[in-house]
Amino acid sequence: MGGQTKNDIDVNVKAVYIEEQSDPEAERYVFAYTVTIQNNGTNTAKLLSRHWIITDADNNTQEVRGDGVVGEQPQIKPGEGFEYTSGTVLDTPVGSMHGSYQMHSENGDHFDAEIPMFTLSVPMILN
Repeated sequence: MGGQTKNDIDVNVKAVYIEEQSDPEAERYVFAYTVTIQNNGTNTAKLLSRHWIITDADNNTQEVRGDGVVGEQPQIKPGEGFEYTSGTVLDTPVGSMHGSYQMHSENGDHFDAEIPMFTLSVPMILN
C-alpha cells in the first residue's frame, strides 16, 4: 500500500457554524468546512474517493463514502494544493469529523491520506 508514507500529503480543515441555515429548535445545526490538501511529496497524486466519519454529541455516527470531492477527482502536483468547501448537518450543537482520502500516486501507489479529527461546534458552546 505504498509503504505507509502517505506520500507526504497534508490535510488541514477549518470548520464554521452556519447560523442562518441552522434551526436549533428543530435540532438542525449546519456547518461548513474548508479542506486544504497539500502535496509535499515528489509525485503527483490523484484523489479518487473519500471516507468521512461524522459523530454528533449523542455519539450517533454516520459514515460517508463517495468518489472524489465536490464532484472532482483532483490531481495534485508536488508543491501544489487543492482547496474546497463542503458542509454537513448535525442534530446536536457539537460534533466531530475525521476520515481519509483514497489516493493514487503517479508512481503506482494507492494510499490513504488521513483527515485529522476536527470539532464542529456552535460558537460559545465549548470553553
